[in-house]
Amino acid sequence: MAGTAERKPVSGWAVGFVLFAGIMMIMAGVFHAIAGFAAILEDEFYVVNRNYAYEVDATAWGWIHLILGIVVAAAGCAVISGRLWARIIGIALAVASGIANFFFIPYYPFWSLLLIALDVFVIWALCVYGREDARRVPQ
Repeated sequence: MAGTAERKPVSGWAVGFVLFAGIMMIMAGVFHAIAGFAAILEDEFYVVNRNYAYEVDATAWGWIHLILGIVVAAAGCAVISGRLWARIIGIALAVASGIANFFFIPYYPFWSLLLIALDVFVIWALCVYGREDARRVPQ
């Protein structure tokens, strides 16, 4: 037929990267929410070093993490759908999550560094998946 483009198969790697990023976003969102609940329910749970330049109330961090966690998990579900807008929002939220966790390092260093690493992997996975691959995925 004239005027119809031949549909090439979608790379398994490309689909795998998006699935990986979406699942990691859901998992990171749940981690954020758990950390947020811990800070909200028990204000003394996180203890900060006295010499850290950025000090924020633990309850405030709890609400930040809880809200960010819910939004990141919801965006992860949208990323799995393969939509371009979801990938863009996913990258922006992963950057926001990384920044929030940087400021959370004195409260819970290992947890924060783990989530920053997950955010880096999510950003990488969402950037690797190309626009052409997204167009070829059956919606």
